[in-house]
Amino acid sequence: MTDQKSLDSILQERRVFPPGPEFTVRARIKPADRERLVAEARAGHEAFWGRIARETLGWHKPFTITLDQASAPNYRWFTDGEINASWNCLDANLRERGDKTAIIFESEPGETRRLSYRELTAEVCRLANALKASGIAAGDRIVIYMPMVPEAIIAMLACARIGAVHSVVFGGFSTRSLRDRIEDAGARLVITADGGHRAGRLVELKATADEALAGACPSVEKVIVLRHTGCAVDMKPGRDVWWSDAVAGQAASCAPVFVPSEHPLFLLYTSGSTGRPKGIQHATAGFLLGAKLTTLWAFDLREDDVFWCTADIGWVTGHTYVAYGPLAAGATVVIYEGAPVHPDPGRFWSICERHGVTIFYTAPTAIRALMKYGEAIPAKYDLSKIRLLGSVGEPINPEAWIWYQRNIGKERCPVVDTWWQTETGATLIAPLPGAVAAKPGSCTLPLPGIDAAVVDDDGNEINDPNRGGHLVIRKPWPFMLRTIWGDNERYLATYWARFGNRYYLAGDTAHRDRDGYFWVMGRADDVLKVSGHRLGTAEVESAFVAHPRVAEAAVVGRPHDIKGEAICAYVVMKGERPTGAAAEAMAHELREWVGREIGAIAKPDDIRFADNLPKTRSGKIMRRLLRAVARGEEITQDVSTLENPAILDQLRGQA
Repeated sequence: MTDQKSLDSILQERRVFPPGPEFTVRARIKPADRERLVAEARAGHEAFWGRIARETLGWHKPFTITLDQASAPNYRWFTDGEINASWNCLDANLRERGDKTAIIFESEPGETRRLSYRELTAEVCRLANALKASGIAAGDRIVIYMPMVPEAIIAMLACARIGAVHSVVFGGFSTRSLRDRIEDAGARLVITADGGHRAGRLVELKATADEALAGACPSVEKVIVLRHTGCAVDMKPGRDVWWSDAVAGQAASCAPVFVPSEHPLFLLYTSGSTGRPKGIQHATAGFLLGAKLTTLWAFDLREDDVFWCTADIGWVTGHTYVAYGPLAAGATVVIYEGAPVHPDPGRFWSICERHGVTIFYTAPTAIRALMKYGEAIPAKYDLSKIRLLGSVGEPINPEAWIWYQRNIGKERCPVVDTWWQTETGATLIAPLPGAVAAKPGSCTLPLPGIDAAVVDDDGNEINDPNRGGHLVIRKPWPFMLRTIWGDNERYLATYWARFGNRYYLAGDTAHRDRDGYFWVMGRADDVLKVSGHRLGTAEVESAFVAHPRVAEAAVVGRPHDIKGEAICAYVVMKGERPTGAAAEAMAHELREWVGREIGAIAKPDDIRFADNLPKTRSGKIMRRLLRAVARGEEITQDVSTLENPAILDQLRGQA
């Protein structure tokens, strides 16, 4: 696990931000409430989750069995209950919130739309009826390949309404990635759009879908196409139908199909260590419980909040905190189709100002990228309505946390740093904002009912604050993944076998400080071993970004004849990219800086400067590509999902 030197800078982080008294007064969960919930869960794990589930969700048939462990670790929750996720997100809100805005949409070109809960329900029902008219029934799989538009959420909820299983594929994925997911899921129908908008460019989704389906995917019978950009597309007679034609004449009401609690709600494919995507399968009741509950708890949701999670619905964050969680909780959500810096770096803050965003939830990658443009940009906008900030997707370095809290939160908003995964379904570790003091860079404490721990290679809990280890969850929770679609053996081998089926293995390394706070160091497979010392990439990256002139950094390893592994760093500076002698001088300065921050063993052998890092259009850094560049290997991986593929040539040129 992580060695002593790589823990030193974390152990030196002493800043603590307790909940502000003004926030705590109105907080949904205060310190005493959290203590009571934690004690209740420890006294009776199953009873705790049973009570929470009954009080949080609307059930068609109440459950009497809370947890079925007969096939553990294939745990099953609320097995004899019946429920519908669409009903919980829509119908349950109609009486009190029918005219309340459910979705505020803004496209990159500037189009805006608002849908009330009543309008959203009608649109979902029309599409659900269209799906039924196409022969879709409960259990059938539907692939959704859409831009970030309201119809993407409508499609998800329409599937859930009739018991169909949706699999959303990120709109930036390539032909091959889309085809693989369609075939693995055995989808009968694909829902897509003519195209989407991204960074001033047109993304041709229908053309990509056509290529994916050409001579492949025999299970697909029909393709529904949303006319969004107006670009020309080919429509295959007998297979393809325009969305508008499919819903024309369909009733604005559709009785929900109430399904067993364990009925699959969706499949979501995530990368595996082998490179072959895993179809993570989530159950209807358990996932919905986690989505709604953690939206209420972690974000302290109030009736008048305007909630903006910047994630695409192609990722689990979009499932949980754009679609199901906020809507089940009756919130108003903002969705934006486009790049965060188009047409200028103030786009995010402009949206927050114009739509009155009160809760803003984004990724450290986005925060660090926006830091590059300085403090003057957000200072131009009125962000006074924002009352809570969130961070998701990777560990956030303390300097980015402080910048976020100071420049966006104006030093009055709590920052909720959340740890969770596609597999966990929803947040497991985060500071309840009215009850837990935050520390920059730490996701703090597990939510009530979550038994998280750090263990060594033998599965023994590590209580020494000077040692790191494997992050595990020791008791099942309702919103955990149920299996890998079509490959339960892989599910068992990936998440349970390491510790004899006793613990869920997150695959992340972590450290707990003297207060019991969790500090996630990065993926176990992103740990470098340099001269026998193990260094977390996240820690080295955090040291780089702590430098006042560095905006962003990514660190990978490459083979080294003496050290075993050498550190290669890719750095984006604030301001212009240095070249020539200036680059050499800055590289020397940064090596010494990292040495001071962590120790001499962490000094990078290779530093390359770039205008930006190779990222997917969702903002995820493609580390496998960086490793290939560092090692001088030929890149065989699909690069069509990159925001800027040309950046690879820039990085190679500095070898």
